[in-house]
Amino acid sequence: MAEQDGVVREQDDVVRLVESLPVGYLALDADWTITYVNAAAERSLGHPGAELVGVSMWTAFPDNERNEFGRTYREALATGEPRSVEAYYPAPYDQWFQAQAVPTGTGLALFFTDVTDRRKAQERLALLARVSAQLAGSVDDGSATARLPQLLVPALADWCVLTVVDEEDRPHDVGWWHADPDRRAVVARYAAVRLASVPAGAPVVRALAGETVVSPVADVLALLPPGPARDLIEQLDTGSGLAIPLRGRDRVLGVLTLCFDRGREPVDADLLVARQVADRIGQALDNARLFRQQRQLAETLQRSLLTRPVQHEGAQIAVRYAPAAEAARIGGDWYDAFRQPSGSLMLVIGDVVGHDTAAAAAMGQLRALLRGIATYSDAGPVEVLRGLDSSMELLSLGTYATAAVARFERTPAEAGQGLTRMRWTNAGHLPPLVIHPDGTLAAPAAWRGELLLGVDPGAERSEAVLTLPAGSTVLLYTDGLIERRDGDLDDGMERLREAATELAGASLDELCDQLIARLVDGRPEDDVALVAIRLLA
Repeated sequence: MAEQDGVVREQDDVVRLVESLPVGYLALDADWTITYVNAAAERSLGHPGAELVGVSMWTAFPDNERNEFGRTYREALATGEPRSVEAYYPAPYDQWFQAQAVPTGTGLALFFTDVTDRRKAQERLALLARVSAQLAGSVDDGSATARLPQLLVPALADWCVLTVVDEEDRPHDVGWWHADPDRRAVVARYAAVRLASVPAGAPVVRALAGETVVSPVADVLALLPPGPARDLIEQLDTGSGLAIPLRGRDRVLGVLTLCFDRGREPVDADLLVARQVADRIGQALDNARLFRQQRQLAETLQRSLLTRPVQHEGAQIAVRYAPAAEAARIGGDWYDAFRQPSGSLMLVIGDVVGHDTAAAAAMGQLRALLRGIATYSDAGPVEVLRGLDSSMELLSLGTYATAAVARFERTPAEAGQGLTRMRWTNAGHLPPLVIHPDGTLAAPAAWRGELLLGVDPGAERSEAVLTLPAGSTVLLYTDGLIERRDGDLDDGMERLREAATELAGASLDELCDQLIARLVDGRPEDDVALVAIRLLA
């Protein structure tokens, strides 16, 4: 009798232990019949144990016939080894569970925990990571911005519209998406017309003024006048919406509008993530705006210092300047073409070390100094660069630069024969490209490069002289034309020579345009400056 009492007490202790567990517990026999349900399981499943005990697990939870939970339980029973699984269970539970199946010899012990909050937190963090990754690309690219709503739906809302303010403070709906493919066209039509018809009190207007607005769709419909926007939003059968301003450093740069179907209400955690997403988009848009301003400032400064070249009766001259695609790369490239007192033409190409507005300002100083020295002294290329080097030291400019200077001159006798002498020197710059009248190119091995400017004003410099017939073309250029991050200058030089050979018969303007189009494909990694001359008879 005492032994029986001990067994009973032991069983009671086990029951109390099971009932005190914070995790759900179900006991199953070998035929999959539920034999026990603890209090935590009752709370999690929303059913009293009396409704489940004696019922087949496959009847009580029919989705287990085909989901990960059922497959895991069968495997545990078949192998006699514990198995665990974490997966989503659909309606009526609509929750994530982590479950462990432990064979008992007479069936299975199932322990399970609701991990929905943790999974949703992980999903929110993953969403923020995806948004950050998208924004790490070129948010200045309209297509990249337009794709953002696709990341947010359905994680944060059933549909979404992204509004961005342009440089003139005009709002534009630039991206939209709906979780239901059948309603995406309706959202697209709504985004196309809504800003033209929204009244002053509409959520998007209030959000553009800096207010976060949560409102039932009924309130929005009450504000909208009859028309396409009202008809379309009624078709979308929306319950409520959330309009969040996209804030920059000192202004609102757009609005993120999140909309929810009837029956779906965002929880506080969703609203927090939505605000975090909006803040990240706003910061990215603001960074893009500041980069555009910096780029425009540097480019405007640089272009203002690059005057139109002089025209000459004995030659055609063309110049081109293409700023770097990245704002931070704009800086110190320059070209020049002018006449000296003797009537000779002088062409200059140069590149100040650095890529910023300071480099552009230094470029303006060097260009002006070189022009003044060359036009006052009427000196040849070597003396001009010597004078520039000395002036840089005397004026303590504190910068370095490369440059190539070519002077085109001829005597009356040479003019009668249609010949022109090119006298040139090179201070650490890329060599000129000479295209002969028959389309062949001068050998690259003939060119020499010497010490760049700003290092040693006493450096020895030398000139080379080449006699060119009428019809010859000479191109001076900066390294942005041929240099790539994934290649070296030799490869770039070879690409330039191949393109120049193919284009040798083109007009001078077409030659310059096509070389830039082929070699940098519209998005130069660095500034590109070039000056070209074609000698006439």
